[in-house]
Amino acid sequence: MQLDKIVSYHKALADPTRMRMLILLSEGELTGLALAGKLCISPATVTHHAAKLRAVSLVNERREKNAIYFSLNHYFLQAYASAMSQLINQRASEEPNENEPMDEKNERLKQSVLKNFMTAEGKLKHIPSQLKKKRIVLEYLAEKLEPGKSYTEKEINRFIEQFHPDYATIRREFIMHAYLFREQEIYERNPREMWEKWETLS
Repeated sequence: MQLDKIVSYHKALADPTRMRMLILLSEGELTGLALAGKLCISPATVTHHAAKLRAVSLVNERREKNAIYFSLNHYFLQAYASAMSQLINQRASEEPNENEPMDEKNERLKQSVLKNFMTAEGKLKHIPSQLKKKRIVLEYLAEKLEPGKSYTEKEINRFIEQFHPDYATIRREFIMHAYLFREQEIYERNPREMWEKWETLS
């Protein structure tokens, strides 16, 4: 994971109120007013702190009538912790080597899926419905994004349209499966250690 994302994550946590918010949200979804009451702060202060946590994808937000509900994003909480652990404790012998061949069975499956869902011209025929196959296709497309490069939404849409016209669905799937990170309408490819792995699915 890029160092700046880990730094931003820890900056977001470097506040007692935000830590208490995460602890409360670990028990379930709460409205902004409920959080304000439990933390003895104003709703505006809750909104301020929630924005900091949302910027690093630690909380989700949804509006229902006049109420704003907040919930904990468990996936990214675990992903950041895992990335930090790997960054500090990784050993050269344990790091995946992208130049080494994949397990033969996984490689055969990957090539079979890509053959079935991609045309000879490199277009995506349709988005797979099966989760494992979908992740194989998403990974294949995400690998074509430049690591560390920031993309506007229009640029991401144009990139996806090279492969399939439904750029909105694929853009959403990229984010849902952690291949892509979005902050203030700017997109960036997540590091590989954050990608949801298709190899672990049955």
